[in-house]
Amino acid sequence: MPDQRDAVLVETARTQRMRLGSALLYGRIDERRTVNDNVRRVVASLVVAALACAACVGVSFVTDLLAKQAAEKASTSTSQPAPARPGTTQETP
Repeated sequence: MPDQRDAVLVETARTQRMRLGSALLYGRIDERRTVNDNVRRVVASLVVAALACAACVGVSFVTDLLAKQAAEKASTSTSQPAPARPGTTQETP
């Protein structure tokens, strides 16, 4: 068990030294980030936003279409007169 603690300590020190060396050579991480990384994030965000908007428009269109069909079906079923039975005459208003 003491060997594991030592190994963890050595690995932590090695990682810290590598980070310090990188910071010394290349500067802070936000200074090392290229514009390309941020452009990718913006483009990916725009794509996700466009997909979300398209999904909302699609759902709205389908919902509206179904509502119109239901209203049309309801209006056609109430506006048609009942068929006349054989042997009776239909009165015209």
